[in-house]
Amino acid sequence: MYHAIYPGKVWLDTEGKRIQAHGGSVMYWDGIYYWYGENKEKTTGDNDIWHWGVRCYTSTDLYNWEDKGLIIPPEPDDTDSSLHPSAQMDRPHIIYNQTTGKFVCWLKIMHKDKTQTVTILTADHILGPYQKIREGFKPLNMSAGDFDLVVAEDGKAYYYFERVHSETICADLTADYTDVTGYYSTHFPHPYPPYVREATAHFQRKGKHYLLTSGTTGYLPNPSEAAIADTWHGPYQVQENPHLSDESHTSYHSQISSVFKVHGKKDLYIAMADRWMPKHMHLQYERYRELFEKNFNPDYSGNVQMDEEILKCVLDKNTSIADYVWLPIRFEGENAYIDWLDEWRGEDYE
Repeated sequence: MYHAIYPGKVWLDTEGKRIQAHGGSVMYWDGIYYWYGENKEKTTGDNDIWHWGVRCYTSTDLYNWEDKGLIIPPEPDDTDSSLHPSAQMDRPHIIYNQTTGKFVCWLKIMHKDKTQTVTILTADHILGPYQKIREGFKPLNMSAGDFDLVVAEDGKAYYYFERVHSETICADLTADYTDVTGYYSTHFPHPYPPYVREATAHFQRKGKHYLLTSGTTGYLPNPSEAAIADTWHGPYQVQENPHLSDESHTSYHSQISSVFKVHGKKDLYIAMADRWMPKHMHLQYERYRELFEKNFNPDYSGNVQMDEEILKCVLDKNTSIADYVWLPIRFEGENAYIDWLDEWRGEDYE
């Protein structure tokens, strides 16, 4: 039994098994926390399995999590399905629609030609069963990458996503949360990776809107970036890397997937992150940054050579042993920072 959160350590469920809820989020519902995400238990890197569905866990203390099983199972018998285990399904996000009474889940699907689409499912309960209602969806006719879904107090919902290798988009959702209205805004334009922002995580605090994003270097980690605005659509003012004490510039060797406020706490926000490559933590961002620029910048004129160790890491697809880095967000005025803690307890925060 756990009595604290231990960032970067192997996290086991109440049955003693590794928690498999990557790239996901936490929802608080009727006194219970639901943590859901990509089930990577079979993604060992020596097979063609990218995921094995979406798994969910429940907790009342945020330390000890009970496995509730697959809320969205894979579809291994349908090779054309976006839920086939070989399909690159990432970043499940679930929001509740007060009007329809439905839980709505969006999934990012990356195809073999590198285009990315969305699969949308709905259910009457957060634990399912979920029914697919859209597949192969291209929001705003864009190739849509990592994303976050957020519901305002008045019930209006927003979709923040990476327009692949280009910019960040904030799009209004329709009333049933299964489509975009067509209204959107653009943010953080960059010409190529690794500077393009992805893995957008939105949260609100004291009337301000925050976006935490990462750069684009695959499963290899990179510096995060925080941005602040007065409205959902911005404009967003880039703050800086919130991981001030991280000399490796890898966001503590992790990538943030979501931020949630702890119920009953005045000002405790937790940044959830995945440590996708725990075996390669000796690598620092500067060692591979220029390699990504060389690959994507058509005007690159440097002479950096491929590092065999970096190539080995890029090809390492064993995410079955990925860990989690959950840390509280510290605020100085409006600015948000994430400090490293070997262990911490929610009880130590008001």
